[in-house]
Amino acid sequence: MGTLGCCLLLTLALLEPRNAVSRKCDLQGQWTNELGSNMTVLALNMAGTFSGSYHTAVAATNKQILVSPLQGAQQHPGAKRQPTFGFTVQWQFSDSTTAFVGQCFVDHHGKEILETTWLLREEILSHKDTWKATRVGTSIFTRIK
Repeated sequence: MGTLGCCLLLTLALLEPRNAVSRKCDLQGQWTNELGSNMTVLALNMAGTFSGSYHTAVAATNKQILVSPLQGAQQHPGAKRQPTFGFTVQWQFSDSTTAFVGQCFVDHHGKEILETTWLLREEILSHKDTWKATRVGTSIFTRIK
């Protein structure tokens, strides 16, 4: 390979990481987390709201796990490269709701991840049981499609 070919390859190699980092993170698509739960986020509208579905791989129930709807919003749609967002999941198989908040990141290889923190609140029969009604956790989602 000649000098021109080497210079061209070196230039392309140096430009690639910069292009990956400058890429905007896009919430729309299919995602999976470290526990095997799958989520689909449909297109964001102009206001930054979105809907989709969530199929959890884990649950504290004996009932059949069903795909559940989600509703959310992204902060400043289209303006930020690594936007913050939030969404709720209304579980179809239990008397609980989960709220997720997070941020979408693009790493130096162009891989998108969603880092989230969640609160799950389950229905309880008495106010005195409030202490055990809320769970807190984190999930990291990677893009499937």
